Amino acid sequence: MRIDLHTHSTASDGTDTPAELVRNAAAAGLDVVALTDHDTTRGHAEAQAALPDGLTLVTGAELSCRIDGISMHMLAYLFDPAEPALLAERELVRDDRVPRARGMVAKLNELGVPVTWEQVARIAGDGSVGRPHVATALVELGVVPTVSDAFTPEWLADGGRAYVEKHETDPFEAIRLVKGAGGVTVFAHPGASKRGRTVPEAAIAEMAAAGLDGIEVDHMDHDEPTRARLRGLAKELGLLVTGSSDYHGSRKTCALGEYTTDPEVYGEITRRATGAFPVPGTGGF
Repeated sequence: MRIDLHTHSTASDGTDTPAELVRNAAAAGLDVVALTDHDTTRGHAEAQAALPDGLTLVTGAELSCRIDGISMHMLAYLFDPAEPALLAERELVRDDRVPRARGMVAKLNELGVPVTWEQVARIAGDGSVGRPHVATALVELGVVPTVSDAFTPEWLADGGRAYVEKHETDPFEAIRLVKGAGGVTVFAHPGASKRGRTVPEAAIAEMAAAGLDGIEVDHMDHDEPTRARLRGLAKELGLLVTGSSDYHGSRKTCALGEYTTDPEVYGEITRRATGAFPVPGTGGF
């Protein structure tokens, strides 16, 4: 089985619609794909309706969190999307995205970059607006060559010249909320140092004690020494180890299935979840 547990669609900052994503996942030879858009489950219904025969969909989301001033992302799988407490927190995070993006546009204008809110809004479309959309605007204007090049201290990285904070959930609260909604939590790309400061291992140990289920180890932003270190940490803390592409369509260079999760780990995730269940494909539309 080929299992990719971290992908994005146009419901957040990917370039594939949810329907295109599941069709592309099947074409890439995946057996299981998780749709984990940022702080939203809005793409799930379309993905389920289009799900090809032979592909299983894991519903999820990537939650924006912050601990001790460090931004981090928490992958949440197979939770009840209608559970009131978690739903309210996701809406709080999403509602802060527009004023934050407008603030980044204003900062860029002060730096002499002629980006406009209308440009960013066009790029975001119906998705949850975020830094990747602002980064894409910088690419369109020729300010940086790629989206990744916008995530530097010079531009949009944490603490960068055009960075603006937004509401982010405390990770311990995120774990509690996801568990309360019957879901499973995995710390996304914990060693992605090129994105900014990373969460100390001591804090990850505290999260494990609070109920964190796993950490994403095999990821494009982790080099081999980082993966080895994280595997050792996961073993020490009794955490599941996942691998994923973090696919964003054409917005990033990673391909669906570039990194995958062991079937036994996937099985354990599904066993722990009580809020929702994987959806088998029935041919789509």
